[in-house]
Amino acid sequence: MSLLLALCIGLAIGVGIHLALSRDLLRVVIGISLIGSGANLTVLAASGFRFLAPPIVPGEATVLAAAADPLPQALVLTAIVIGFALVCLSIVLMLAVRAAAASDDIDALRASEPEDGSDGKPVVLKD
Repeated sequence: MSLLLALCIGLAIGVGIHLALSRDLLRVVIGISLIGSGANLTVLAASGFRFLAPPIVPGEATVLAAAADPLPQALVLTAIVIGFALVCLSIVLMLAVRAAAASDDIDALRASEPEDGSDGKPVVLKD
């Protein structure tokens, strides 16, 4: 089970990096989302597997060995909410950039960069 989970985490992060390095803005947003999902799966996998352990310690028990650890679950739940907000903001920014530039190709979005001088350096950075 842990080998399958490790392969899924590696696949999610690998595909996310591949998409984040592409030229299309929507693919970049999806790639960042996949990298975040892979990171969430990594945190859950590192916390250990206790499928049948109760999340709450019974009142008469004094040892926490039988209970599941709620901290990684809370961290991942928070990361999911923050990741969803990041993806929503990225989509809104992507749509605004695409409407302003009339293109979603990253190489076509060079209008905000300074022009190159005769020596190849940007005009702003000349000595």
